[in-house]
Amino acid sequence: MSSADTIPARNFPVSAQAPGKCILFGEHAVVHGCPELVLAIDLTTQVFVRGAPSSSLNSDPNAGTANPYFRVALEVAWPDGKPIEVRSITRIPRAAGLGSSGAFVSALAAALGARTGGIARSQLAQRAFEIERGAQGVGSPGDTSASVAGGYVALNGGPGEPLWTVRAPEGRWEVRRVEDPRWVWVVAYSGVPRATADAVRAVGERVRRPDGPALLAQFAEVARSGIAAVGRGDRVETAELLRRNQELLREAGVSHPRVEALLAAAAPVAEAAKITGAGAGGSIVALPKPGREAELVRTLARAGALPFAVRCESEGASLVEAPTTE
Repeated sequence: MSSADTIPARNFPVSAQAPGKCILFGEHAVVHGCPELVLAIDLTTQVFVRGAPSSSLNSDPNAGTANPYFRVALEVAWPDGKPIEVRSITRIPRAAGLGSSGAFVSALAAALGARTGGIARSQLAQRAFEIERGAQGVGSPGDTSASVAGGYVALNGGPGEPLWTVRAPEGRWEVRRVEDPRWVWVVAYSGVPRATADAVRAVGERVRRPDGPALLAQFAEVARSGIAAVGRGDRVETAELLRRNQELLREAGVSHPRVEALLAAAAPVAEAAKITGAGAGGSIVALPKPGREAELVRTLARAGALPFAVRCESEGASLVEAPTTE
C-alpha cells in the first residue's frame, strides 16, 4: 500500500485538512442506489487536535454533547477516550450544500486516525461516512468520499476499478475516480440554510409515490451520462445534462424561490447551472462560459449570493504541519 493510500501515524499535536465538495449529478437519487458525481473543491476545513484536561471544540466544553458531528466523531474515531482539544477553521459556508460537515468529519477522523497508528484511506472513507451519517441520521457517502479522496469521484458508476466500497446496513456504494477536465466552476450560497436530513427525508417520501421509480431512473440516466461527459471533457453535453438534472430536482420538490432567482441571474453568463446538494435553499453550481468566470462571480454577488470561483482540489484529507509541542 503506497503512502498516498494511507494517513500516516502522528503523535499529538496533529493537524489535518480536507476539502469541501460540489455535487454535479445525482444528489438525492444516490441515497436510493443511483449514480452520483461529486467534485472536491478548493475550499477547505482544517482541524488542530491535542490532548487536554477536558474535551472541547473551538473552546466549547459542551460540544461533546451539543455538537452531533463532534459527539459521533469521538464515539466512532476516538477509542482512546482521553480528553482532546479540537480547533477548527474553515472556508466553507455552513449549511450551504458545499460539504462543510463532510470536510470537518473527514479532517477530524484523519487526525484521530493518525494519532491511533495511522489509517488506510479506504478505512477513513468508511469512518468519515459513519460519523456524518450518525450525526445526520440519513445520507450517502458522496460528500465524505470526495473529501477523503479529492478530485472528481463517482458513486455507483464511472470507469475503472473502485477506489473503495462504503457500506451501510441498507446498501453499499462503490467509489471510483473520474478524469479531471480542469474546468473552473462557480458555486454560490443563496443565504438560505438547508437541512440535509429534512430534504433527504422529503425526497424519500416523493420517490415512494407511484411515479417515484421512474423519477429515480431519470436521475440515474442523467448521472451516468454526466459522469461520462465530464470524464471526456465534453462541456456541451455536460451543460445540457446539468440543465436536465435541475429539472429533475424541481420535480423532486427541492428547489426554492431564492435558488431559482440565482439560477436566472446566472443564465446569461453560464453554460448551465443547477442546485448542488440537498437543495431547499443552500447553493447552486454553475459552469461559466469560457473567460467569463469573474463576471459570473460578480453577477451572483450582485444578486445577493456568496459566490466562489472554484477548481478541483486533487488532494483529499491529509495531515498538515502542526506545532511540535503541546
